[in-house]
Amino acid sequence: MQPFTYVRASNVGDAVKALSRGAKLLAGGTTLYDLMKLRIERPERIIDINHLGELKHFDTSGERELVFGALARMSEVAADAGLVRDYPAISESLWRAASQQLRNMASLGGNLLQRTRCPYFRGGEPYACNKRDPGSGCAAAEGLDRGQALLGASPSCSAVYPGDFAAALVAFDAEIDVVGPGGERVLPFEELHREPADTPQKETTLEPGEMIVRIRIPVTPLGRASTFLKVRDRESYAFALASAAVALEMDGDVVRDARVAVGGLATRPWRARAAERLLIGCRFDESAARAAGEAALDGAIPGRSNAFRIELGIRTVTDALMTARQRA
Repeated sequence: MQPFTYVRASNVGDAVKALSRGAKLLAGGTTLYDLMKLRIERPERIIDINHLGELKHFDTSGERELVFGALARMSEVAADAGLVRDYPAISESLWRAASQQLRNMASLGGNLLQRTRCPYFRGGEPYACNKRDPGSGCAAAEGLDRGQALLGASPSCSAVYPGDFAAALVAFDAEIDVVGPGGERVLPFEELHREPADTPQKETTLEPGEMIVRIRIPVTPLGRASTFLKVRDRESYAFALASAAVALEMDGDVVRDARVAVGGLATRPWRARAAERLLIGCRFDESAARAAGEAALDGAIPGRSNAFRIELGIRTVTDALMTARQRA
């Protein structure tokens, strides 16, 4: 048993002070509890932030941006009528995640910071893992790699970023408001997660003591003709083998604007700008969608057992784009 103290934060300032002293934040707890049971996280102090009401609100009716508090629950946001109508990719990325019970508990901010499900990271000794124990090596390099990343990996780490919501956020140019000891700052969501390089233990660009308080998404006409497609080993309660968040803005049969992001295939949420550039200005059909899928997976590096996920990723992007076209 690892002893720890439990305290409720009365305001954001209290939470930031506790974070800067090494505490861990407790929101939904759906990730933290797991990692504590596995002895990956061993906090001496836990700060419960669930009573910070100002972080629970969200508003999808704004003319300039959608605003989500970091403590808004995934299930409540996924069911929002305005989001379902105007930004189906965002809603779908939330309700296709986890199980209904977990979605009822999990917070948006916590979801963005969930850690990889790489079996070597979670398995503990005797498996080497640079993310868990820097400098120890990467057991996946010579081990089972069916679920490892094909994009953004390094010799030090090929662990996949597991979240779905993040793919939709990166596709729609989201920003996050962060509060820390130095005050508040705005961070483009695409800059939140790091590729592993030679420091895989550094997963985000958050500074010590910083916490996410808000997520903001610019209003865009691309939202209506969007979708999130997730392919996995079973229909529910499983992480993606490949996923795609896509959106189209059409002028007749010609693509005026496009957004493409992939999930389940990379070490961080992955914006596929090459695929977007290929689509913009072209006449849309299935061959154009397929070409965009191939562009999205360009540069993917397969291992011994995960090469099939390159074609799977291409088809996932292709099918998602075809669905988005039907909604345009």
